[in-house]
Amino acid sequence: VQLQASGGGLVQAGGSLRLSCAASGRTFNRYVMGWFRQVPGKEREFVAAINQSDGNTGYADSVKGRFTISRDNAKNTVHLQMNSLRPEDTAVYYCAASRYMVVFERFYDYWGQGTQVTVSS
Repeated sequence: VQLQASGGGLVQAGGSLRLSCAASGRTFNRYVMGWFRQVPGKEREFVAAINQSDGNTGYADSVKGRFTISRDNAKNTVHLQMNSLRPEDTAVYYCAASRYMVVFERFYDYWGQGTQVTVSS
């Protein structure tokens, strides 16, 4: 599975962005899809995940109620709708694919290249 993330940019605090991740291959619907983010000098952290078919989702506490993950298996895409953005959401955001519904990055086998999100105060 090859992943291509897009949709990052510069936004003011309180604004919104929608990240997208396009996947190649016919096995997209076999994978849990997740979003992680990383700030320079810090470890990559889990943001959200969605399972293969029934739409079950999980979120980091820091983004609950503000971010929404969704997927379209027919289009091999996953999205992260980010609302009420805060300066502390500034990071490079990565999409990733896993066989398991987990928050630990070591269980994610495939990664996109990352897209920068910058939230100004």
